[in-house]
Amino acid sequence: MNSNGVVEWAVVGSGIGPLLLAATGTGLVSVVFHARPEVREQAVGQLRTRLGAEPVESPGSARLAEPVRQLAAYFAGSSQKFSLALDWSLISGFNRQVLRELATGVPYGTVVGYGELAGRVGRPGAAQAVGVAMASNPLPVVVPCHRVVESDGGLGGFGGGLDTKRQLLALEGVLPQPLF
Repeated sequence: MNSNGVVEWAVVGSGIGPLLLAATGTGLVSVVFHARPEVREQAVGQLRTRLGAEPVESPGSARLAEPVRQLAAYFAGSSQKFSLALDWSLISGFNRQVLRELATGVPYGTVVGYGELAGRVGRPGAAQAVGVAMASNPLPVVVPCHRVVESDGGLGGFGGGLDTKRQLLALEGVLPQPLF
């Protein structure tokens, strides 16, 4: 097995609770919200199955150092952009196309509608399919699916829960900070 076959992961604290980060030799491959022990176990099992490698818990991983640093800066409000090597191997086809457009085309502090994002990847009318792509995003926060909202102003769904989506949008100044 080459070094790319090794998946290293660690749980780090964030402004929205513990996140599980996993990386391969190619780059960051997974970000998992609410990384409590049972969530962690399930996430590591999915990585094992989907990547065909045994994930290794590696809190001091050099591979994870930059993602950890950039996420900390993002949650501290001192950075608005991620410049990380990403491993897209957990997602393919239309979903990958949509997420790549989201990663490059929807900057910090802005939002986009599901339908508009579908149009940007040449599939107007595929708003529901965009919703499915967001739900399957293996790299939330870094690939900012929290910036995709309903055209009527509704928040839409969110894998991390709507409170988490609200917190991220408030951090970016899109929504007012909650009063309590």
